[in-house]
Amino acid sequence: MEDLNNVLRAQEYINKMRPVFNKRALYSDETAQYRTPMEPEPGDIVTVRFRTLKNNVDAVYFISGTIRKEMKVEKSREGFDYYAIQIPVGSEPIHYYFEIRAGKIVCYYNELGVTRQLQEQYSFGIIPGFHTPDWAKGAVMYQIFVDRFYNGDSSNDVLTNEYFYISGHCRRIEDWSKIPDNMDVNNFYGGDLQGVMDKLDYLQDLGVEVIYLNPIFVSPSNHKYDIQDYDYVDPHFGKIVHDEGNLLADWDKDNTHAKRYIDRVTNKENLEASNQLFIELVEEIHKRGMKVILDGVFNHCGSFNKWLDRERIYENQPGYEKGAFISGDSPYHSFFKFHNEHCWPYNEFYDGWWGHNTLPKLNYEDSEKLYEDILRIAKKWVSAPFYVDGWRLDVAADLGHSAEYNHKFWRQFRKVVKEANPEAIIIAEHYGDASPWLQGDQWDTVMNYDAFMEPISWFLTGLEKHSDQYRQDLKGNAECFRDSMRYNGSRFYAPSLLTAMNELDNHDHSRFLTRTNSRVGRINTVGARAAEEGINKAILREAVAIQMTWPGAPTVYYGDEAGVCGFTDPDNRRTYPWGHEDQYLVQFYRDAIRMHRELPVLKYGSVKMLKEDYNLISFGRFNENEQVVVVINNNNENKKVEIPVWETGISRSVDTTMTRILDSNAIAYNMEQKEYPVVAGYLELEMSPLEAIVLCRGCELPQKKDEEAAEKEGDASTVLNN
Repeated sequence: MEDLNNVLRAQEYINKMRPVFNKRALYSDETAQYRTPMEPEPGDIVTVRFRTLKNNVDAVYFISGTIRKEMKVEKSREGFDYYAIQIPVGSEPIHYYFEIRAGKIVCYYNELGVTRQLQEQYSFGIIPGFHTPDWAKGAVMYQIFVDRFYNGDSSNDVLTNEYFYISGHCRRIEDWSKIPDNMDVNNFYGGDLQGVMDKLDYLQDLGVEVIYLNPIFVSPSNHKYDIQDYDYVDPHFGKIVHDEGNLLADWDKDNTHAKRYIDRVTNKENLEASNQLFIELVEEIHKRGMKVILDGVFNHCGSFNKWLDRERIYENQPGYEKGAFISGDSPYHSFFKFHNEHCWPYNEFYDGWWGHNTLPKLNYEDSEKLYEDILRIAKKWVSAPFYVDGWRLDVAADLGHSAEYNHKFWRQFRKVVKEANPEAIIIAEHYGDASPWLQGDQWDTVMNYDAFMEPISWFLTGLEKHSDQYRQDLKGNAECFRDSMRYNGSRFYAPSLLTAMNELDNHDHSRFLTRTNSRVGRINTVGARAAEEGINKAILREAVAIQMTWPGAPTVYYGDEAGVCGFTDPDNRRTYPWGHEDQYLVQFYRDAIRMHRELPVLKYGSVKMLKEDYNLISFGRFNENEQVVVVINNNNENKKVEIPVWETGISRSVDTTMTRILDSNAIAYNMEQKEYPVVAGYLELEMSPLEAIVLCRGCELPQKKDEEAAEKEGDASTVLNN
């Protein structure tokens, strides 16, 4: 009997004994699972939560400034304790972190995870009243460089010798498949808004939810970042209903003689017809449940712009005021900063952005009229009858002549846009720390270079985003990938992170598929064909697997899904290869996008790195009931891995299974579902070279395709894969 009592006492001691402190179990973030409501209003009571291993710590404290309050266990499930505290929210931002005590151990937890770096910049944050549109959280976006997407109306094509710009006459390119020239700004392939309209079925079938258009307003270049008239869609993208006048002679560089161009872009019949076509395009996009974002270039305009009129396009046209280049008495004089106030008519001494006289910098500080006009334009396009769903802002941090004015302008810009359309998104182009603009009063989010595009490119290819530098020490460096994502991601609050534009490439950087060859180069140094040599589509599929499972809005640059290659600008602006697509790759994108869209946890769930090794990463996306695990083996050999999937909230005491829903390797990919055992919270996998696997548990799995779609995929799978 005494022996039995000893055994019982020993068992009781074992049961009460706390397991060794496990810091990997500690977790919190700003998603709805750990903060409710996630985007609170002033006056709300917010519940903040923190996770630990069950019975593993003595106390958890919520710390915000001078406030230090002990949290209480709200619930326990799957071997975890969830501590909670309710915090009243006022009108001021709240920054907070956690203190954890276990015996003699004291540690802290913030955006960096377990850390001793307690600077406020790494704290979690609540910005009362800061909302980003729900439709944009995790939305699949598709970027279109209009001139190179599809020519739906040849009658509006730019004609050879229609006008002169920078260093040559504009040219109409007859061969759609022609590689862009090194000096490409004057070359036009004929893509237009009718072309976008014609391909909406394709985009919808691909799974696109948001279309982001590079600039579409009247401009002399194919890229249109040198805007000529902010109030109208360029008739070369829209409709030309009145078309008269001569072209320039080969020897003539004087655009006052470019009568055909002047008629096309100043005639109100053409301008109104082009705006009307855009209205119809937006209506059709909205009918399909999709959104559309315009590119706003408000830091500078173009030398052709009617406010300046350096090319004298508008000088003698009825209905237009004299430009500031033409006359010192121009109503637009204050729109630009002139360095010689005694040189009219035709004053060429004005500020150009980075010294480019074709990109005159707008002079907001000295012009209330300019300020009001740009805000009018910002409001106009998100209002009736256009109803655009948001703005992407070009070089937004450069606007104005001082940081103080820059922030003032964007605060007012946000106010005007959100009053006109509360569900409009504001996305800025920005490199580096954007947190000063992401405080809920200016931008919603940014094009995510630092916490997405660059870390993925370095890890998978060893190349920076322009293909200008190769670093062997960063290729396959999983710890650097983890730290880059973590530190740069800490600069976002949740409303911005979940809407961040997560791109692999775009119109300013080399195509990601080209980067898979790990070759440094540009079109003018190694030639265009080098961009296609040695590429590896399996590495692109790895990148897409990350893109479709990482927090944010996965954004596809037109043609990436079809296998388009290219070094940085202008080679990255090759035409979409209609009729010559890589159909296998298109189908992969279609399937990966469908997976992303059908699993809400991929749009709203938490994220946690699970494992890092050389050329290998694994991370989880999870909420209370669903777990998704992604494993990337970028090695060229097999790799046996053990993943601690319990860190996503899976019990370690009850064995279970996870279902594979995507598998891509060096040879091919498939979406066939397959069960894998999870034993004591760990998942063991035999990874083949260049393999990406996505598994889930507790999710409502993507529906199987109908027979027609399955047959289509089967046909695609017969295509050889590079």
